[in-house]
Amino acid sequence: RPNTAENVELEKGGRVYVGLGDVEGGKWQFNEPGKVNGRHCVTIIGYTDLPSRLAAQSSQLYATNLRHLLTDLTPGKDGQIVVDMEDEVFRGATVCKDGQTTWPPPAPKLSAAPPKPKPAPAPVKEKKKPSVIGPIIGMVVAGLALLGLGAVAPQDFMGHFTVFVLACFVGYMVIWNVTPALHTPLMSVTNAISSIIVIGALMQISSNTEVIKWIAVATVGITAVNIFGGFAVTRRMLEMFRK
Repeated sequence: RPNTAENVELEKGGRVYVGLGDVEGGKWQFNEPGKVNGRHCVTIIGYTDLPSRLAAQSSQLYATNLRHLLTDLTPGKDGQIVVDMEDEVFRGATVCKDGQTTWPPPAPKLSAAPPKPKPAPAPVKEKKKPSVIGPIIGMVVAGLALLGLGAVAPQDFMGHFTVFVLACFVGYMVIWNVTPALHTPLMSVTNAISSIIVIGALMQISSNTEVIKWIAVATVGITAVNIFGGFAVTRRMLEMFRK
C-alpha cells in the first residue's frame, strides 16, 4: 500500500521497510535515497546501492564450487561430460539419468578403518644388579666419622647426638611406610609436634636477663603459630579424605 503519512502512523512500531525502487527514484513519501529514515517507530531503508552491499565472497565461493564440479565432470579435459555413478558426490547430486529416476541415492558405504598393526615389543633390558660395594663403603666412612667425633666431642654432646641420629632413623622409617597421599597431613602434624620447644621458651620467660626473656617471648609466639597452622592444615587434609 502507499507509504503515506496516514499509513505509516497506523503501522505498529518496530517494522522495517526496504525501498527496492530507490535505485530508480522510489515514490515512497518518507524515503530519503541513500539513507535510513525513521518515522513513527517505523524504519525505512532507502539505500540505492543494495546490490553492491551483498558479500562478493558468496558469489566467489559458489563459482568455485561450480568450477570444481565441472572439472570433475570432464576428467579428460576434452569437454566430454562423464557422470561416474560410482562417485558418491555425483551419485548424490544426480536425480535422473538415462530416463531413470536415481533419487534418493543409496546410503553411503562406510569403510571400516584397517586395524592398526601391533607395535613391536620393546626389547627387554637386563637390569643391572646394584653393587654392594657402595653401601659398604658408605657405612665404613660413617662409622669412622662417628668414632672420630666421639674421640674429640664431650660426653654430653655424644648423648644428644645419639638421640638425634635415632630420631632421624625413626622418622625416616615412619614416613617411608606411610601412603604417599598422607605425606602432607603427616608432615603438617609433625611440624606441629616439633613445636614442643615452646616448653623451653616458657621456662626461660622468667629469666632475669631481659634479652633472654624477650627471645623467649618471640619464641612462644612463633611456635604458637606453628602449632596452630600445623594442626589446622592436618584437619583440612583429613577432611578431604573423608569425603
